[in-house]
Formats: sequence, structure tokens, C-alpha cells
Amino acid sequence: MTDHFPFYISLVIAIVLLVMLAEKIRVAYPVVLVAAGLIISFMPFIPSVHITPELIFIIFLPPLLYEASWSISWKELWRWRRIVGSFAFVVVFFTALSVAFVANYFIPGFSLALGFLLGGIVSPPDAVSAGAIMQFVKVPKRVSVILEGESLLNDASSLIIFRFALIAVATGQFIWYSAALSFGWMLLGGVGIGLTIGWLFMKAHRHLPTSANIDTVLSLVTPYVMYIAAEEVHSSGVLAVVSGGLLLSNKRHWFLSSTSRLRGINVWSSLAFVLNGLVFVLIGLDLPEITAGLKKEGSSFIGAIGFGLLITATLIVVRIMAAYGAVFVTLIARNFITVADSRHPGYQTPILLGWTGMRGVVSLAAALSIPLKLSDGADFPQRSLILFITFVVILGTLLLQGLTLPGLIARVKLPDYFYEDESSEQKTEHIIHREMSAYALSELKDGYAGQWEHSSVLQQLAAKWEGKSNNNPEAAFTPDALNIYFDLLNKQRKWLLAKNETDEHFDEEVMRKHLKLIDIEEEKLRSL
Repeated sequence: MTDHFPFYISLVIAIVLLVMLAEKIRVAYPVVLVAAGLIISFMPFIPSVHITPELIFIIFLPPLLYEASWSISWKELWRWRRIVGSFAFVVVFFTALSVAFVANYFIPGFSLALGFLLGGIVSPPDAVSAGAIMQFVKVPKRVSVILEGESLLNDASSLIIFRFALIAVATGQFIWYSAALSFGWMLLGGVGIGLTIGWLFMKAHRHLPTSANIDTVLSLVTPYVMYIAAEEVHSSGVLAVVSGGLLLSNKRHWFLSSTSRLRGINVWSSLAFVLNGLVFVLIGLDLPEITAGLKKEGSSFIGAIGFGLLITATLIVVRIMAAYGAVFVTLIARNFITVADSRHPGYQTPILLGWTGMRGVVSLAAALSIPLKLSDGADFPQRSLILFITFVVILGTLLLQGLTLPGLIARVKLPDYFYEDESSEQKTEHIIHREMSAYALSELKDGYAGQWEHSSVLQQLAAKWEGKSNNNPEAAFTPDALNIYFDLLNKQRKWLLAKNETDEHFDEEVMRKHLKLIDIEEEKLRSL
């Protein structure tokens, strides 16, 4: 490991440079990193890179899922829960089923069980890929929330299908009632374990004498504890991390100090950046090992590429069909139940949803986790071909969809109301700023009558909240005035949180922006 340490350091530096290049040429950085990994893998002096499933599932996946669950809006996720749930579970199963039949019919030697195994591997759009692409291309907020929410949950459903298919291939039988019980336990157990561990860590942050450094370290440990604990009892580690992360994200202002929140954001953004970059480069670097296994198995390289492109096309077509099906079901369901938005989304919107199904490192890790041998000592059938097809699918969806998505967004005519959230964000910010200033002014005059009139710095704050001045207070804070200002900032924070809970139309992103500004203001005061 230490022999290759300079190579890994060089790889991180290369990732930084490649991301800057991607921004310069306006191409999503996952595409550039995967392509660079492919090119680097053919250089003779590059050490062989061996990716183990444990590296992905234990080292990379928990923190990346955890960071994504902290970034997404719980309110928006709940608002679009039906379509997110249908894409994360129903569409994943339908996709795996379609891949199973296509593989069984077109690929020689592929049984339905092997087809389901391949389907479980390649059916989920990847959370890492989706998040990285969505940061680069501009899509309406509702679309990005649906895609990010789906990608957070579909890893769990696809890995469940993968596990059951693996058992069916290894044993030659499928016991439906045992599978149903295992499926229920993986779902309920994963969510329960994630929420329980999240609650315990929340109590630890709140009641133990922690510092900002300790809080940050605990946050880094949390996703690993959730994932490993859930996997040890054969439930879903993915759902444990996502559910626990959503709980802690939603309650962060009740158990973390402003210092811990700000420092944690900086640490996690840097960590996610490095891990994301390494993941995409490693995908490209793993090609020589994958092709070596294909040659050893005696499979045709050209034929394997053809099978990979066939499965890629199947995934794209099925996802577009599922997107149109979701719109059709929603238009019918709105006559009987309350849906998130009953307006017609247009006939081109499903094309956009269908074209955003980039696959990624979870699929590769699942393929790598297929055992080399069956229980009777025989070679696992078609293992190298499955691995190569998975690689082609990842590469094909990232390059084809990642490169063409910006152009597609420019060409697809989305309904005007899709952009209501974006167009009203600035207006909402002004309204919230005015209401929060009026609330703080009222709390100052009512709660500290007889005090603020005798403090020049508090008078300047009052003038600022009244709109008579845009300048920050220039007078020095006395200890009493400082305590009063801290109290007012905390009341503003509680006011924002309460408004977010009671007003369903309140934009949580705007709330988070103002909460961060309050945290920054507190940190500035502590440095006085």
C-alpha cells in the first residue's frame, strides 16, 4: 500500500486539475474523470488498481449517501414521496425484470436468474452520479429533488433484488415467502436501525461536553456505524444511512452549535468532493482487470460490448417508458387522491426524467461482489461477462447521457410552472428577510424595553431592521448588548424553523440559506 502512496496522492491532484478542466470546457466532471481513468489505465507505468466491493460498500458508499441525505430537503422529498417511491422501488423492479428477459433471450447461456442478477446490478441510477451531474446542469428544482431522492433510495431496492437473485443462482431455487420476509426485514430493519443510531448520536451531540472538532469527528463516524450495524443483522445498510442521515439533518439545529454546523459543512463538502472524484476515476482505472477476466473466460470482446450496449439501450427505453407511465398514473390518481401537483407536466417532461438515469459505482461494486465460485466449487456462471456488461452500462450512461443532458434540457419544452420555484426564490428571500427583521425588531423592543434605548449598538441594529440603514453596527458590543444580540439571533433561528414547519409553501432552501447566515453572524460575534 505504501509503495503506491505517491500514485494515490498524484491521483487526487489529477482529480482537482480535471475538475477545473471540466468546469472550463463546461462538461460534467464525472464524465471527464471516468474518461481520464480509462486513459490512465492504459499507461504502462501505472500500477494495477484492484477495486474490492468492500472498498465501495464500506469505505465510499456510507459517507456519500450520508452527505447526500444532509443536502436534500426533507420537505421537498416528502412532497414528492409518491413519485420518488415509485421510481425507487417499482421502477427498479420493473427495470430488473425487463433486463432479465432481454438478457435471457439475447445473451447465450443466460438464465432468468442470471438475468435478474444483472438487472439488480444495473437497474438503479446512482446517487453519486446523479448528485454530481445535477450540480453541473440546471434543471427545475422539482426534477432535481425527484432524481436525488430516487437515487438515495433505489440502491437499497436494487441490492435487495441482487441478493435474492444471487441466492437463486447459487441454490437453483427461489422461496417466495422467505424472500418476502427478508425483503420486509431489510426495509424495516434498515430504517429502524438508522433512526435508532441517529437518535443515539443526536443525544450524544446534545448532552456530552463535545467541541466543534469532536462533533465533526462524530459526524464522520456516524454513517459507518449505521451501515455496518444494519449489514451485520442482514438489513439494508443503505436505508439505515439514508434514514439516519435525514433524521439528523432535519434536527441539526437542535443538537449542534453554529460552530459545529459551519465547520461540519466545510469538512463534509471537501470529503465528498474527494470521494466523488476518486470513485469516478477508479471506475475507469478498473477496465484492465475487467477485460482480463473476460479474456480468461473466453468471451468475445466485441460480442460483450454488443451485449453491454443492448442492456444500456434497454435501461434507457424502460426508464423513459416508466416516466411516461408515472405521468399517466398521476393524471388518473389526481381525480381520487391529493397529489403533489395536479397540473399536466407536458409530454416532453418524461423524456428528461428518463434521460437522467446515469449508473455508477454501486452497480460496479455489486458486480464485483459476485463470488468466484459456487458452493459446490464450480465457477460462478458468466461472472466476467456480467462485470463487463456492468462496466459498459456505467460508461455508456455517463458518457452518452452525461454529455447530452445539457443539450436535451435546452431543447425540451418544460411547462412554465416548473420554473415557479426558481423565479420566486429571490422574491421569497426579500419577504423572509423583511418578516424576520420585523420579528427581531419586535422582540428587541418588547423583550428588552428600557435597555436597547441606552445602547448605541442595539439602536443601530434596530435602525437596520427598520430599513433605515443597511450598515452593520459600528459601535462596540458591550457584554450585555452581546448577550441580547445572541438571544435575538437564536429567536430568529427558531422563527425560521417554525415557519418552515407550519408553512408548506415555504422554501426550505431559502430557510437553510438564512440559517447559515445566522450561524456566520454568531461566529463573527464570538471572535469579537
